[in-house]
Amino acid sequence: MTQELGTIERVDIREIWPNEAADFTPWLAENLATLGRALGLDLELQTQEAPVGGYSLDILARDVQSGQPVVIENQLGPTDHAHLGQLLTYAAGFDANVIVWIAKEFRDEHREALDLLNHRTGEESEFFGVEVELWKIADSPPAVNFNLVSTPNEWRKQTGSSPRVGGPVSDKMEKYRAFFQGLIDSLREQHQFTNAKKGQPQNWYSFAAGRSGFSYGVNFNADGHARVELYIDAGEQQENKQIFDRFEDQKEPVESKLNTSLEWERLDNRRASRISIRRQGSIDDDNETLEELRNWMIGRLLEFKDVFGPLLAE
Repeated sequence: MTQELGTIERVDIREIWPNEAADFTPWLAENLATLGRALGLDLELQTQEAPVGGYSLDILARDVQSGQPVVIENQLGPTDHAHLGQLLTYAAGFDANVIVWIAKEFRDEHREALDLLNHRTGEESEFFGVEVELWKIADSPPAVNFNLVSTPNEWRKQTGSSPRVGGPVSDKMEKYRAFFQGLIDSLREQHQFTNAKKGQPQNWYSFAAGRSGFSYGVNFNADGHARVELYIDAGEQQENKQIFDRFEDQKEPVESKLNTSLEWERLDNRRASRISIRRQGSIDDDNETLEELRNWMIGRLLEFKDVFGPLLAE
């Protein structure tokens, strides 16, 4: 006998979020990972209602991988010219690389405007048009879906330049891009560790740790070492050092769980601090060694999350 299947029904978003400012924006601020999965980004909340001149941006976030600001403007109705103007004002005010416009419905002329901006501005700016939807099956709770109606042009991802490294990408930077592309693909597809989809031509990569001001990172150092770290930059220097000291109080149980010694770098002459582990490794190593390094980084990142995650939650 064929199993009976449910029917998918659309839910009016106003039933769940009657007011954009009072209901939807606070919900989104607490659920940026859901939006990040749709965009292919690890997003970290910076602030709500961020002022720009006489206006207020709904959400200012940060792309953890690049450290660049992300502006997010919400609209629980059809898109209009006023919000398009505000979106561009916010993008300029925060010098944002990623600009996200969320609406209940995108008019064709506004979707085409974002497509044009993506085509004309190049890789230094990425505009996303996102329709927010709610769906349910029978009596199930509504589930949110972010439907991308406008995205950065796919061909731009294959170009030979990058604003993050200041111009044309060298052969060595391309090696970094290829190395980290494999790493983030594995972390995303096999371990649900990140939302990131696009490797960058740089010798480091950062991942959201679930708390603002903290990130997991991997990098190649100039001294011929590869490193995995927990990076602490939650505020002012004094606050960061206090947080680091609280972590270091747990040094013995942390290292016992990881079954290895760590480098506890308070970095008193810098604002941030970090806790790390490293081994010999260079992007110029042979392919077999690079594959081993990639697996080592993945394994250590997963261990760091298992051990430091509960401490961050506290």
